[in-house]
Amino acid sequence: MDFSKLKVLYINCTLKKGPAKSHTETLMQVSQNILKKEKVAFETIRLIDHNVASGVYPDMTDHGWEQDDWPKIYEKVKEAHVLIIGTPIWLGEKSSEAQKLIERLYAMSGETNEKGQYVYYGKVGGCMITGNEDGVKHCAMGILYALQHVGYSIPPQADAGWIGEVGPGPSYGDKKWKDKEINPPVGFDSEFTNRNTTFMTYNLLHLAKLLDENKGYSNYGNSREAWDSGTHWSFENPEYR
Repeated sequence: MDFSKLKVLYINCTLKKGPAKSHTETLMQVSQNILKKEKVAFETIRLIDHNVASGVYPDMTDHGWEQDDWPKIYEKVKEAHVLIIGTPIWLGEKSSEAQKLIERLYAMSGETNEKGQYVYYGKVGGCMITGNEDGVKHCAMGILYALQHVGYSIPPQADAGWIGEVGPGPSYGDKKWKDKEINPPVGFDSEFTNRNTTFMTYNLLHLAKLLDENKGYSNYGNSREAWDSGTHWSFENPEYR
């Protein structure tokens, strides 16, 4: 199985600016180690390290912001076959940075590709989540819904995560807690996390490869440009009596 033509973009939505340790990024590295062995190109962006404005327009400097790094980041999003969003859990929800990312992805979703389809058609999405409180599946549910809504394709088991005990405690990848050494690092021996991270990574690659080899989806029945020009395929409203 050759995945070497694919590109994967990880966007880490931690609230910690670099170079502070990100537990979410540590989990992402498990997935990235698989990509290295499969010779898949990848890049990681820590969103909070960039001046990404809040809003739902392609470039927020056109709407009162002095600076907006999103247009440059979006170019990397467009180049990637796979987008993986990573987030910690805070108060049972994805981080504010993750929500901002989703809103900026949404800002571009009205653009179209060369087939006249929405621009994210043919791209694949997944997510990775870490935390010390309940909410892994809840966060994944919201992220994966948003990704498919703007046009990403979601394969089976497209999420992975690790969650610690409720309350303060060591987080994923920690080697020490309250002066006590931890070996192996926290979460590294979690069969559930290791299996799901592996399955997620390969499922994303499999679907991305299928879509890439087939040049995405046919635009029969789903081209925004064709619809706007009057082509409605087999659509008709029920006869009204």
